[in-house]
Amino acid sequence: MEDSKTLCKMVIAALEDKKAEDISIIDISEVSVIADYFIIASGSNRSQIQALCDHVEETLGRAGVLVKQIEGYDNANWVLMDFRDIIVHIFDKENRLFYDLERIWSDGKKIEKTAVL
Repeated sequence: MEDSKTLCKMVIAALEDKKAEDISIIDISEVSVIADYFIIASGSNRSQIQALCDHVEETLGRAGVLVKQIEGYDNANWVLMDFRDIIVHIFDKENRLFYDLERIWSDGKKIEKTAVL
């Protein structure tokens, strides 16, 4: 099983492969027991958001990491993918602004993408 930081790298690479926008990483390991990291990204439309989800799931699946749960895939305005230590949120722009997870989870540590890669 890969460690959380390695999984983050894999998720970010998969998101970038499919042109995700505004990728954000929050280390929540010290403020919550639900996961180590939140990875938040945006897609421009339903098709792209679903393609991002599919690619993340396929990429981690090839590494032997199965998704525990996916919520919101059909509507694709906010998709949550639970990989246990990593939770991936993929939003459309409107819902990302509305839910503002970066503000809600501001107690966590925002991590620069370059620090993970």
